[in-house]
Amino acid sequence: MRITYHGTPRAWYERLDPAQPYVPADFEREGFIHCTDGREAVSIILTLLYRDDPGEWVVLYIDKEKVQAPIKYEDPAGIYPHIYGPLNRDAIAAVAPIGRSPDGVFLMPPELENLQAMG
Repeated sequence: MRITYHGTPRAWYERLDPAQPYVPADFEREGFIHCTDGREAVSIILTLLYRDDPGEWVVLYIDKEKVQAPIKYEDPAGIYPHIYGPLNRDAIAAVAPIGRSPDGVFLMPPELENLQAMG
């Protein structure tokens, strides 16, 4: 399993139909799903972009080997894949809340193995 991460507001994720593929709120405008390889990198990116958003967020743990839509790395570092299509739900290995410090900084999400052990 090769995991990439996608952060989204909890309220958005919970209002979607779980029988349908996942798409983020900005999918129609952007045409792809932003992802980040690496647990530390996802917390850094979410903090940079959404630190002032007071809402609760969740992180999708996406198994890249199961994603049906094309995945493209378009950044020089090769750690920010874009999924060019709706995300088939069976590619989501786990969904977990992401913690935050009092000043809005997103904490590093737990390792997938730890999530599986909890539930």
